[in-house]
Amino acid sequence: MTGAPLRFGFPFVTLHPAAWLDVAVAADELGFESAWIADHVVFPLELRGQLKPGEDHAPVPPTVPVYDAVAQLCAIAARTSRIGLGAFVYLLGLRHPFVTARAWATLDIVSQGRALVGVGAGWLETEWEAVGLDFSTRGARLDEALEVCRRLWTEPTIEHHGRFYDFAPVAFEPKPVTSPHPPVLVGGETAAAMRRAARWQGWMGMDHTVESAMPLLDELRRACDDAGLERHVEATVMGECGDDAHVERWRAIGVDRLIVSPWTSTRDAIPALERFADRFGVA
Repeated sequence: MTGAPLRFGFPFVTLHPAAWLDVAVAADELGFESAWIADHVVFPLELRGQLKPGEDHAPVPPTVPVYDAVAQLCAIAARTSRIGLGAFVYLLGLRHPFVTARAWATLDIVSQGRALVGVGAGWLETEWEAVGLDFSTRGARLDEALEVCRRLWTEPTIEHHGRFYDFAPVAFEPKPVTSPHPPVLVGGETAAAMRRAARWQGWMGMDHTVESAMPLLDELRRACDDAGLERHVEATVMGECGDDAHVERWRAIGVDRLIVSPWTSTRDAIPALERFADRFGVA
């Protein structure tokens, strides 16, 4: 919500995995600002949960291929030079923060500072059950894990004695390239998610129109005000962009980054990105 020119990213989720590297290289050369990968640890045969409050998630085949998000982004980092590399969103609460902090620091180093740490509390209740964790604690677990990661990324040694994580002093090297740490963007639309996004100064919204995003951005501003924080939260939205007027409307409501998928099929992805870049001047 800075008023700067709108930045454009794209998601891998609707593309065949065999094309990810080629599409990422093309997007990097065209000047797209960021590329985003989805994340899950495992898909149980029974999918139970709500992606958005009051909205049942469409069935997902439990056999859908799931790649390690950060490992895949490291591979893409080796083939690209400019494009930011993020998760939409990484399920930090399902992993120990030692593992998370190490993975994202590695990506930030091998990409020379291009890591974008998109995180969320998660929606798939049965995934948490499969891992053996209490779904009702996902928000509190995410908050504590984020704080542990922040300290691992920024302090020479840390010890921690919390509700979910308890450990004696440890060292953590190497640190990320980005100082003080890679940007953290919080996905979600609940009041708790908005408070979390205000604290970390980054928010991500999925599948929105300008009209549906407006009240959420207003809520985000209120969360900043309630916490006594500056309203400089970086707002990222996955949505449509059909014309120049659309771009201006996204800017006007305070969106900083728009994640678009202008293709109709994987085969059309690179030509579609080329057309989009030519029309909207993404570089």
